[in-house]
Amino acid sequence: MSDRAKPDTAADGIEQGKRLIRLGSDKGLSLAERLSERFARLTWRTPIHGLRLRGRYPLKLIAVPDDPFLGDVRRGHALMKGMLTIAGEGRPIEGIKLAHPDWSPRFAEHLHSFAWLRDLSTVAPRAQAAPIAEYLMQKWLDAHADHVTEPAWRHDLIGRRILFWAAHAPLILSSTDLVYRSAVLNCFARSARHIDRGADKLPAGVPRVASWCGTVAAGLLVPGGDPRRTIGEAGLAKAIATSVFEDGGTVSRSPAAQLDIVMLLTMLANCYAARRIDAPVAVAGTLARMVPPLLGVTHGDGGLSSWQGSVPVGVERLDQIVAATGVRKRPLKQSRDWGYQRLAAQKTVVIVDAAPPPIARLMHTGCASTLAFEMSDGPARIVVNCGGARGAVAQVPADVVQGLRSTAAHSTLTLADSNSTAVLPDGALGKGVREVELAREESDAASRIEASHDGYARRFGFVHRRQLVLTSDGRELRGEDMLLPTGRRRKAGPTPFAVRFHLGSGVQVSPTADGMAALLRLPGGAAWQFRCKGAMIAVESSLWIDEGGRPQPTQQLVVAGEAPPGGANVSWVLKRAG
Repeated sequence: MSDRAKPDTAADGIEQGKRLIRLGSDKGLSLAERLSERFARLTWRTPIHGLRLRGRYPLKLIAVPDDPFLGDVRRGHALMKGMLTIAGEGRPIEGIKLAHPDWSPRFAEHLHSFAWLRDLSTVAPRAQAAPIAEYLMQKWLDAHADHVTEPAWRHDLIGRRILFWAAHAPLILSSTDLVYRSAVLNCFARSARHIDRGADKLPAGVPRVASWCGTVAAGLLVPGGDPRRTIGEAGLAKAIATSVFEDGGTVSRSPAAQLDIVMLLTMLANCYAARRIDAPVAVAGTLARMVPPLLGVTHGDGGLSSWQGSVPVGVERLDQIVAATGVRKRPLKQSRDWGYQRLAAQKTVVIVDAAPPPIARLMHTGCASTLAFEMSDGPARIVVNCGGARGAVAQVPADVVQGLRSTAAHSTLTLADSNSTAVLPDGALGKGVREVELAREESDAASRIEASHDGYARRFGFVHRRQLVLTSDGRELRGEDMLLPTGRRRKAGPTPFAVRFHLGSGVQVSPTADGMAALLRLPGGAAWQFRCKGAMIAVESSLWIDEGGRPQPTQQLVVAGEAPPGGANVSWVLKRAG
């Protein structure tokens, strides 16, 4: 287990007592906002916008920052063999047709952001990597340098592209062809002029931060960029204020997005370092705030847990990213705004989603995971969520990806086989959880969380309340799931429910004959006993999306029953055996 991932017992700002968390009113973008956004993109093709992109041709960059992160080794080797790949999708670079795309949006983002430069530089020296980088660079310039269209000129992708072009300038600017070099540097400057005007029109969160990071980087690295840098720093500070909560969590509530912003700000900090200028508080201070909550959703194996469609990023990659930030802090046990609660005792870690899902305009592919939890014993994950709705490989069918966002794909209670928050076909979240009431208590004997949500109140007349108690020796997690009647809309007959516990990869299940208990054997040899009261246990198949976005077959415990109009409750316990 990584040292930085070891659970600590010192107080770290845990707020005990009750708290009510409300979801902000949001119905996605209005029709007027959608039309305005569409109109702005149409103006890209006008002569006026073309005039705005004109300016001096820079002869060189002022400085070349380092890329502090390692790329994907497999993707890098594939590039060396002539294949550009991402998430199970690939194209041969010799035959790639940028003017006639036939790939997924995710592949397009990988291609146009030039994130693949990091993969290439990780596996090959400049002499071997530069010809491949320059070949793809020339093809991109031929197709997109003079044609401002989506998605190549999308503001957030330009922001990323500026950062990657700058950090990997030796790969794309090693050529002795002066015409080619001039074209690259001119496109660099034109890209900066394009995003000057549109960053604040992007959704808060990763897109807006990425765009402003590119603006500031261009101001630092392109000659004559001081005015752009001043405007960019003000815009970035504003973007961070609307994208990152006070506790350091991102408004999208996604660990993947949290990691993304941390990496963007770290790359930008290296641009300042290359100029020997101190990064402003908006950069350095935000990194210091964002790392602790990110570590707060790590398990005993040091890797990230699976929330809001994220994949479980492994300890080696996460350690390398955190080390690059220069931030040295412990995992945050309570991210009150971000919405995750961490219980840690000895080798046991429990992570709870104790907030409403993200609002539609901030997270287009959010998950209905309120009150779900994950649990680990040292390096072994016992209870997980399926995860991966945003990170699954291309081979995972679309209907399965949609299912990964459902309440049933998370370790929590589902009522009448429905989602606590509606998952809409267009990717957005609909009506459902609007309020979460949370209470946390700490004592020498145990840590206790009690939380409830109103996601089923309007439709079925029940509030779901979950109580979790982790003993101080880490050997026992007690839980209780309650359906409490509320309001006037209640069915006359019973309503079926199911409490699901998706099990970690490699966990073996042996149910008892009475259907009230099961023995769980973990990959490392440890064993935990699960018992419940108030319903019967069934063992069903499940799946878990691993770090590479690949689905792994697993199992789940399902405690099913029926709730009469007066409500119901199920008590259960996970206890270490031996």
